[in-house]
Amino acid sequence: MMNFYKFSRWRFGVLVILASLVGCKHPVQEVQAEQYTPTGSAVGLDIIRLGATEGEQRWLATYSDGVHNTRFDIELEPASASANAGAPDMGKGRFVSETDSDPLPLLHTLKGALQANRVPNHAQKVDALPFGYLLVGENQSRTPAGSFRPSPPGNWLVIKIFLANDQAEVYFDLNPVIHKAEFAMKDPAYGDRVLSELAKVF
Repeated sequence: MMNFYKFSRWRFGVLVILASLVGCKHPVQEVQAEQYTPTGSAVGLDIIRLGATEGEQRWLATYSDGVHNTRFDIELEPASASANAGAPDMGKGRFVSETDSDPLPLLHTLKGALQANRVPNHAQKVDALPFGYLLVGENQSRTPAGSFRPSPPGNWLVIKIFLANDQAEVYFDLNPVIHKAEFAMKDPAYGDRVLSELAKVF
């Protein structure tokens, strides 16, 4: 009886060792705990998920200067595979206006981040501003400097947005887990054009 007991303990120990060796061959990367760090070339926003319909995702975005708020909705359709093999997936989306939004807080801050020369004064308002987007990365983690990387994995969705018939580009990044999003500069040459387009819907 004692020999059987010792054998059982020995067999259990072997199984534990084998299980740990198998686990070492397939390490699981934990999703990095994230905290948003502001940078000079991006403007952070607070977001709240509004739900999804037929795959389309929606968020309410808010930017505050402490007194006044800029508010707008983000609607993203699912990305589709590009016709070119190996190219990033592409999709469509919209920024949708909110009636109680003050555009100036966000526009003034974006002017500096995007290196634009001026804030538009008399933008023609629209209910929705459509855009095309390129899926740059999913499950990305963000460094304190503002760049993104796939390892360690995170919760950021990184897309490049095309406005004004592809004449203006800006990055728009979302992290629903920490309820943050950001506009980030693609190129200073696009600054004024991006601001003119966004002013229509803010």
